[in-house]
Amino acid sequence: MEKYTVLLVDDEEEVIQVIMKKIDWEGLGFSVIGYANNGVKAFEMVEEYQPDVVMTDIKMPYVDGMELAHRIKEEFPATKLLIFTGFDEFEYAKEAVHLEVEEYLLKPVNSAELTNVFSHLKQKLDQEISEKRNVEVLQNYYLESLPLLQVNFYSTLIEGRIQQEELPKYLKDYQITMEGPFYCCLVIHTSSSRIPDGVNPLLLFTAVQKQAEERLAEVWRGKCFSYLNNTVLIAQLSTEQEVSRLTDECDRFCRYVKRMMGAVVTVGVGFVCSNMLELSQSYSSAREAVSYRAIYGANRAINMKEIAPREMSEKETGTDTEVFTHLFKMIRLGTEEEISGAVDQYLDQIAVRNRTLQQHYIVVMELVSELYRFSSQNDIVMEEFAGDMRSLYGRILDMEPETFRKWLVQISLSLHEKLTNARSNSTKSFVAKAKEYVENHYGDETLSLDLICRELGVSNSYFSTIFKKETGNSFIGYLTEYRMEKAAEMLIESDEKSYIIGKKVGYTDPNYFSYVFKRQFGTSPSKYRTEYAERET
Repeated sequence: MEKYTVLLVDDEEEVIQVIMKKIDWEGLGFSVIGYANNGVKAFEMVEEYQPDVVMTDIKMPYVDGMELAHRIKEEFPATKLLIFTGFDEFEYAKEAVHLEVEEYLLKPVNSAELTNVFSHLKQKLDQEISEKRNVEVLQNYYLESLPLLQVNFYSTLIEGRIQQEELPKYLKDYQITMEGPFYCCLVIHTSSSRIPDGVNPLLLFTAVQKQAEERLAEVWRGKCFSYLNNTVLIAQLSTEQEVSRLTDECDRFCRYVKRMMGAVVTVGVGFVCSNMLELSQSYSSAREAVSYRAIYGANRAINMKEIAPREMSEKETGTDTEVFTHLFKMIRLGTEEEISGAVDQYLDQIAVRNRTLQQHYIVVMELVSELYRFSSQNDIVMEEFAGDMRSLYGRILDMEPETFRKWLVQISLSLHEKLTNARSNSTKSFVAKAKEYVENHYGDETLSLDLICRELGVSNSYFSTIFKKETGNSFIGYLTEYRMEKAAEMLIESDEKSYIIGKKVGYTDPNYFSYVFKRQFGTSPSKYRTEYAERET
């Protein structure tokens, strides 16, 4: 039997305690994950735990129940809402039908009535989950694919096999509208090794694709289709900068399908382009971004521009074969053993072409050119460990096969080390810039996660992951602690009133400032100042 989570929100703790004791939550198929006494704390808990149901009072400090319900519906539309309130607000609450609230209950809440409400809500939740996992529904999803000709066109487009003069005819004949003006390829990868018990992998893949069509394609004017065991979505953007918001929505999509269907999904976000014929390059970079789940983890969105802004796809390297693709991929992502294996695979591949001395010279020239191009694209000075290109040609041409192999392994490992160090330095610099911004702007009441991400030009999801990984704290948590430390210093070093200090550290509401300060230090600002003065005397 499915068990669902409930968050209770009321500024009167005794009311919450009565509700928790009155109801047989276990018997109804629910568990209370916790409670909050104001709207701010409640939304923080919703973001962290994503409960199935939120039951909230209307009249609360800082953020009232109606505003909380509005924010939850906007950012977590799958969460069910119950509102219980006093008589004075009851009619007002019932008018808010646009919030799609499941039920409005009048205080004091009757246990029989509340039990009945949650019984019906359990049936509704069970039905929704059943519809997502039902085999028959999944089979119908599988049949609801895009028309064959359109899928063939999209596949050919991302393969780079459509000519400019052919494009208008394809769009007209297949009745395809792609106005752009910017495009971005997404590769949506569903793990085949982490499947819920009793679920057919093919049906799960189809269900994820259907959800991508409904939750991503409709918003981003997307073209969604299956390709090489993944779902590919061609999104249309109004500006290049929209890719950060697209990345955040993809990140939320991954968490949504994990919670609703148990699917572990990674979305690779490719480079943005302004010409449809460049979508082959966007696709290649999106597919490569999915590979980075080995570093950043699955069940999230990975934007190739954010993690490797100067790394180029195979089409951009200028080579017309796949001979370098695996080697460069291992240089970026692999272990020493995998890099050595990729070198052997590369040498085996070129051995087929390398039948004459002239062909050998061509292969060496291609290799050296690609290595230098790869280094240049990633801001690596290859001359530091390989010498200049002209002398390098001569040395390699004189090498015996085993010596050549050892040299290529050494160069590949050196490039791998340079990339790893550069990526680590970039991340640390990234976090340092965020901390510096907080230091210079902590008094700005508008300072938020969205604002700092706009300043840095990255998506919320990528920034949050990197910041938490480097600091062990969320950005909002870090900002709050920094503000509170500054406030504590001002309380000790000046005689200014608490509300003035609150404004100086970014809090225009003195009550909320006191609430946050007490949560941080366990005492109010005024008592903090008094206790410090008493200790000093």
